[in-house]
Amino acid sequence: MALDQSFVGRTYPPTPPYEVGREKIREFAEAIGDANPAYTDQEAAKELGHPDVIAPPTFVFAITFKAASAVIEDPQLGLDYSRVVHGDQKFAYTRPVRAGDRLSVTSTIEAIKSLAGNDILDIRGEVHDASGEHVVTAWTKLVSRAPEGA
Repeated sequence: MALDQSFVGRTYPPTPPYEVGREKIREFAEAIGDANPAYTDQEAAKELGHPDVIAPPTFVFAITFKAASAVIEDPQLGLDYSRVVHGDQKFAYTRPVRAGDRLSVTSTIEAIKSLAGNDILDIRGEVHDASGEHVVTAWTKLVSRAPEGA
């Protein structure tokens, strides 16, 4: 069953703040194999003009995808998550994520499309710091596969 187009434009409440820690950034950089010293060394980050270590660009996915759960789990939307695959991801940064940031995400359903029986859901996550400054916008595309034989 196709997702309801009337959900396009629906915005969900901001998430509680997520505090970005140096150790989480270091662990993430290690996990993705990126040895950029700006991710692990405060002095290297400061030499580049940052007040503290910064996070790799994809670090914010964990925060924005968790925030998208408000959309995914909305019973009125009726998304069958057991049929969902991640279709695409992109980010537009105002500034890097830094250790010490307290980030909140507001998720909005940007588009719903049906193609060949599959539902495609575009979610935009606006990430702001504790002072309300925009940090990054993340777009997540989810594809809910059509049931077998549909």
